[in-house]
Amino acid sequence: MRAWVDGQLLDDAHQPALTVFDHGLTVGDGVFETVKVSDNRPFALTRHLDRLARSATGLGLPAPNSGELRDAVRAVLGGQHLPLGRIRITLTGGVAPLGSNRGDQGSTLVVVAGPMDTWPQSTAVETVPWTRNERGALTGLKTTSYAENVVALAYAAERGASEAIFANTAGTLCEGTGSNIFYVLGGELVTPTLASGCLAGVTRALVLEWYGGVERDAPIEVLDEAEEILLASTTRDAQAVHRCGARELSAPGPVTRDVMASWTEHAAADIDP
Repeated sequence: MRAWVDGQLLDDAHQPALTVFDHGLTVGDGVFETVKVSDNRPFALTRHLDRLARSATGLGLPAPNSGELRDAVRAVLGGQHLPLGRIRITLTGGVAPLGSNRGDQGSTLVVVAGPMDTWPQSTAVETVPWTRNERGALTGLKTTSYAENVVALAYAAERGASEAIFANTAGTLCEGTGSNIFYVLGGELVTPTLASGCLAGVTRALVLEWYGGVERDAPIEVLDEAEEILLASTTRDAQAVHRCGARELSAPGPVTRDVMASWTEHAAADIDP
């Protein structure tokens, strides 16, 4: 595993590299992207870098230079063989006082690459008793403030699930901790709109472009009647759901199989769609 920190390449990603006063560490002031690696090549890198820039701007951080980031990605992928892996790009507020105010020493940029395990074809999900705030200051931004997701994912894991599903404050189906959710109703593939407060997932967008489907908001209880449920994320691609709470589903269903086939075909044809 290799890391790149503010222009310096580290052959050992575990060696000390950040100050204890980094604002990303002290208050979670940062944004990030996870990029899938296939045969040592980053997938959909342009889309991820574009979203990183949007998240940075939304958080009030300077957007990193795209060319520098591409060089960093090449550097961390060099010298290692990753048939399947992930790149984590993190941008923080940099060195700052021990409080919410930012410092004046500039941001910190970290890029790490390492191997990744394959997800199973299907998984279980659990709805959680907490909500996403669709009107919050961080809505739609991929920030490092993930403690809420940690708590929700632990709740799901205790119930034998690999993902936790949130409603928003209006009771509308929203998203998972690290995935977007799709469902099938009346044979139609549906996913919540971005107005629900969900993240504009790269995989979500590609599923809609490559396979189709509609964006429509509905109460989270729609999962109780859904014919199929599937997750979409950078690490999962399109993954079927065989259990939602106590409800068992046949997975993958026919629509989910078609989505998976469409994904495999298009992703193989274009590494940076």
